[in-house]
Amino acid sequence: MRDFKSVSRRDVLRMVSAVGSLAITGSRNVWAQSASRIESLAPELESILSTSEPIRQLATGYGGDIGPAEGPLWWAEGRYLLFNDIHTARRLKYTPGQQGATVAMEKTNEANGITRDLQGRLVSAEHLTRRVTRYEPDGSVTVIANSFQGKRLLRPNDVIVKSDGAIYFTDPGGNAAPDQWDVTISGVYRVSADLGTMSLVIDDMVRPNGLAFSPDESILYVADSRRRHVRAYDMLPNGTVAKETSRVFVDLNGAEPGVPDGIKMDTAGNMYSGGTGGLFIIDPKGKKLGRIVHGQPATTNVAFGGDDWKTIFFTTRSTLFSAGVKIAGVPVPVKKRST
Repeated sequence: MRDFKSVSRRDVLRMVSAVGSLAITGSRNVWAQSASRIESLAPELESILSTSEPIRQLATGYGGDIGPAEGPLWWAEGRYLLFNDIHTARRLKYTPGQQGATVAMEKTNEANGITRDLQGRLVSAEHLTRRVTRYEPDGSVTVIANSFQGKRLLRPNDVIVKSDGAIYFTDPGGNAAPDQWDVTISGVYRVSADLGTMSLVIDDMVRPNGLAFSPDESILYVADSRRRHVRAYDMLPNGTVAKETSRVFVDLNGAEPGVPDGIKMDTAGNMYSGGTGGLFIIDPKGKKLGRIVHGQPATTNVAFGGDDWKTIFFTTRSTLFSAGVKIAGVPVPVKKRST
């Protein structure tokens, strides 16, 4: 029998994930056989997404014990989409019109969510190295955050950039055994644009996951996957949140598989978020307007793209999908705020 101390963090993740997968295999097989469809929950959906819109499977065969397909990001200049396969620590590239995806990068450190900063540089939340990084034009890597107040981050999950250049990311932790040198809070952090200041801005969530700003950046939305809802926080002028405004924006719980994970906003303030049974479209007041039922157990993340930002790309644990929408998404990188 192996001494537990000799078991690597990656081994721990594999063992825990494998046990968890046994519990859901039955439901996964059932859902994989379900027909994809767009389900209307309110008449307002028609102005955002047609129920007759086809759901396209673009690439599949990803995911595993370490983690699923994740982090879709449209790269407008190249007219292609990047996404991560956490299990193989690879970044994939999908170009519209091609069959499947190609490998864009090896050894991503099990990256999950990715985005771009105001200068267009790629910013990545890395599981394996427990840090948030930025890729420079010369190929070097800048560490944005790997600790807070002398304690190591747990397992950064998703990341976004505000129009003033500040970087926000979630750090929910993972399956590895806790260590005395780790932070003790599953939190949401803000790093200033110059990387000089790091703040814990949200500490009242169980498992913070995806995050997004409202189009005017007055509200920060964060998915709590454990509680199966998305919370909303009013922003303060200094870039932190008014904690007393913490509230449930939408509850996405239900009997079917799926939890809120990555979230994205369109320019009208409608939210796209995974939840029970598929990918939900939610209006700015938290009303569920419709659901993309894709026949798989979980929606892991979402991205807008295409020349007009009117294609929604979304990942499940194993597969990349897309559908056309009527309202453009908020572009990435976001436009710098004028002062």
